Amino acid sequence: MPNRTPIVFGNWKMTQDRAGAVALAAGVHQATVGMAGVQVGVCPAFVHLDAVGAALKAVDSHVALGAQDAWTEPNGAFTGEVSLAMLKDLGVSWVLCGHSERRHVIGESDELVSKKALAVLNAGMNCILCCGETLAQREAGETDRVNERQVRAGLNGVTSEQMSRVVIAYEPVWAIGTGKNATPQDAQNAHVAIRGLIGQLYGAGVAAALRIQYGGSMKPENARDLINQPDVDGGLIGGAALKSDSFAGIVRAAVGSA
Repeated sequence: MPNRTPIVFGNWKMTQDRAGAVALAAGVHQATVGMAGVQVGVCPAFVHLDAVGAALKAVDSHVALGAQDAWTEPNGAFTGEVSLAMLKDLGVSWVLCGHSERRHVIGESDELVSKKALAVLNAGMNCILCCGETLAQREAGETDRVNERQVRAGLNGVTSEQMSRVVIAYEPVWAIGTGKNATPQDAQNAHVAIRGLIGQLYGAGVAAALRIQYGGSMKPENARDLINQPDVDGGLIGGAALKSDSFAGIVRAAVGSA
């Protein structure tokens, strides 16, 4: 994995209460401290970002704070939305854009995901851009076509310089929260195709430096085989991120690949 630091982020989705979120953040910090060579982060729900951020700051944690979403505009009459300035004020440095649940449950379009990603980058923050196919699309042989469409759209307007703050997460929709996962070779094939697309859009240097996570029922038992693939640079973790020991097991697997 040439010059690419593995990156493992936990997406806590709509789980935890305040005390649970703080305890989980503390557990992640303690369980992963000293695991050098891997970038680690967590994405709590909006309402827990302040408390989790304060808990991580109190111990000068290596764990980065991420948000699960953000709005495109700096302020205004957008009831229920959260701006990037608000997130930065809480110490957030990473934002997920285009997670499959935002696309397929909430109904976000490629165009909206693109606007969000560009807003995140223009705000000086880091973006994890998600892509991935449904089971029907996979069975129709459309995996690469879907990923290409979503990545092209998501990076519309993003400059080569901004790409240093982009991570792409390939998350096959059919493998999220189902207990199913792509084989290591399936993941590698999708990641190779995505990296090839980045090479077409931005050149070989940007493509080689880009980190591409796998997200789809990664757990300690399969993490090493997945992350050891040459183009898999870590994981975007859902269910296994809700217990600090299982999350740490995945980070440990990434340490071995660094």
